[in-house]
Amino acid sequence: MVSNAALVTVTGGCHCRAVRFEADVPPSVEILACNCSICAATGFLHLIVPHARFRLASGGESLTRYRFGTRAAEHLFCAVCGIKSFYQPRSHPEAWSVNLNTLDDASLLDVSITPFDGRNWETAKAALDGTEPGPASASS
Repeated sequence: MVSNAALVTVTGGCHCRAVRFEADVPPSVEILACNCSICAATGFLHLIVPHARFRLASGGESLTRYRFGTRAAEHLFCAVCGIKSFYQPRSHPEAWSVNLNTLDDASLLDVSITPFDGRNWETAKAALDGTEPGPASASS
C-alpha cells in the first residue's frame, strides 16, 4: 500500500477540455499496454488508479458510454471530441483506467510499460493476478 505522502497529483482530460480529472498516483507507475481491439486502435496506455484516488473535476455530463464483448467494461468517451481519457476496466473493477496519453504532464511520473495481451484476455488477466504462469497482460 502506498501512503498518501508518497503520491503525486496528476491532471488530465479530453482534447476539447470538456472532461477534466485529477488523480493521486505514486511517482513510479506501471503502465499496461494492451493489444486488444479497442486499445490497439486508440493507443490507450493504462494507468490504474483506485477509485478513491480519482476525482472527476468537470465534464460528467459530457461523457457517453460504450460497452462491447462481455459488456463488463464501461468505456467513457467525451461526447464533444470523442476522446476516452479514463474508463472502468473489467480487469480492475476497484479502479479507473486512466489513459497516460491524456495527462497534462506525464513527465511528473517515472513510467514502466508492461505489455498486456488483451487479445487473450482471460490468460492475460490470470497472469496479471499471478494465478497462472505467463507474461503480464491488459484491460478491455
